[in-house]
Amino acid sequence: MTTTAAIDEQVEPAPDDIRLVISASALGTVFEWYDFFIYGTLAASGIIGRTFFPAGNETVQTLLAWAGFAVGFGFRPLGAVVFGYLGDRLGRKYTFLVTIALMGVATAAVGLVPSYEAIGMAAPIIIILLRIAQGLALGGEYGGAAVYVAEHSPPGRSGFYTSFIQAGVAGGFILSLAVVLAFKALIPADAWGEWGWRLPFLFSVVLLAISLWMRVKLSESPVFKKMRAAGEIEANPVRAAFTYPGNLKRMFVAMIGIAAGLTVIWYTSMFSVLSFLQTTMRVDETTAQLLSAAGALMGLFWFVYFGRLSDRIGRKKPIVIGYVATLILLFPIFWLIAAAANPGLARAGETSPVVVSGPDCAYSPFSAKQETECGSLLDALSKKGVPYTTAVAPQTGITIGARPLADRSPQAIDAALTAAGYDLTKVVPTASNIALILLAILGITGLSGITYGPVAAALAEMFPPAIRYSSLSIPYHLGTGYFGGFLPFISQYIVAKTGDPFAGLWYTWGITLLALIVCLIWLRDDAQGRATVA
Repeated sequence: MTTTAAIDEQVEPAPDDIRLVISASALGTVFEWYDFFIYGTLAASGIIGRTFFPAGNETVQTLLAWAGFAVGFGFRPLGAVVFGYLGDRLGRKYTFLVTIALMGVATAAVGLVPSYEAIGMAAPIIIILLRIAQGLALGGEYGGAAVYVAEHSPPGRSGFYTSFIQAGVAGGFILSLAVVLAFKALIPADAWGEWGWRLPFLFSVVLLAISLWMRVKLSESPVFKKMRAAGEIEANPVRAAFTYPGNLKRMFVAMIGIAAGLTVIWYTSMFSVLSFLQTTMRVDETTAQLLSAAGALMGLFWFVYFGRLSDRIGRKKPIVIGYVATLILLFPIFWLIAAAANPGLARAGETSPVVVSGPDCAYSPFSAKQETECGSLLDALSKKGVPYTTAVAPQTGITIGARPLADRSPQAIDAALTAAGYDLTKVVPTASNIALILLAILGITGLSGITYGPVAAALAEMFPPAIRYSSLSIPYHLGTGYFGGFLPFISQYIVAKTGDPFAGLWYTWGITLLALIVCLIWLRDDAQGRATVA
């Protein structure tokens, strides 16, 4: 077994062949991530929480729905082990045929699960099991598509060719929003909330049929064909991934330096923006979804551009520059989104800050009933999405702006918030502010594109061909599954706990800093610009 990047040993494929390879792999990636993201798209609107996780507390419902989202990510590493083994033993093509079939069936099944009201606790249990199936499938999909395209790429083109896989991941998010918006436009609002939201899940059957039709037409990877003909198939690729000399360090860099860093930026640019608009800034749900979809669509070219650029300047430079830019620009971008999305609400937070004080202001977002009056005040403010700070004081109190409230009843607090400019009704931004929001989203998708675009090629280059599928998939899905998949849940919890609508961004910032340090220390480019590990 050698560490030679066999993807650079390929001859230029015929134009028709490479178009089929890229289109079938990228579209399959779009459809598979659509299946995975449709849950997150609807979780952001609250439908998943209300239907399957009713708790009598909107904050708890939201957290439980995002926990269900995270569960799928938690099982992606196991899927990477299983399908990585099959991909290195049996071939790239047939393995990701299985993964997309499993994903499509599990997604369609979500649309058929009865509500909590109908079948009780069986509903969330079934949803979790289906999310596990989706996570297992996705654990094998990305590695298979990335390796397959990389191993068809001629010298100096793998960054460009594999960048379409990265764009396909974003395309899945965009497609999930587009399908939701299309069905919402065709279905009356009351029917949408009752049963219409299930149709995007069932639509997965159509996408599955298209994906299978395209992927069946593909031939096996030329690198795998050569290894099989030469009798170089690894007997136990998963074990070899952990025992091959130097591979543990490669996998660590892939997991922390690459996968964890790029994925927290990516999920922040997609799901955090959508959730921030819909919940924190009280933007009309359909408007927020349209803005997120339009911004993500405009940002697709970043992935292809930086993937292609990495063929000329190497893989490390774009990734490191993207991390540094994220550390500098992340908070300012969200401040811009807040100011443009709901200027009145943003201004009220600045001019009339809410301060809750008391001897014990412990607050648990998961508790149906808080133990103290101070905690109850924080719970009420958190449910409304009102930012607040806390202070220690002998007596419990709440101050809005410079005005302490003697009457702390819900009605009095609502009246005081309204008088201070906290308009919590849903808003539609002005045309000029919509342009600013789109500019901000384009900026954060640019941060995602510069770090994500070169990654499939970089990861494929880092590992030996015989254990490439396993060695790529396992650290990638550990990094994306545990650092990125839990991002919506962790960031939402931080926001609920602190009362600061921007506090959840510190999770993204911290993981990005960690990834930057790892890449600066160990990630290298060789003389041809291919990724290696020092």
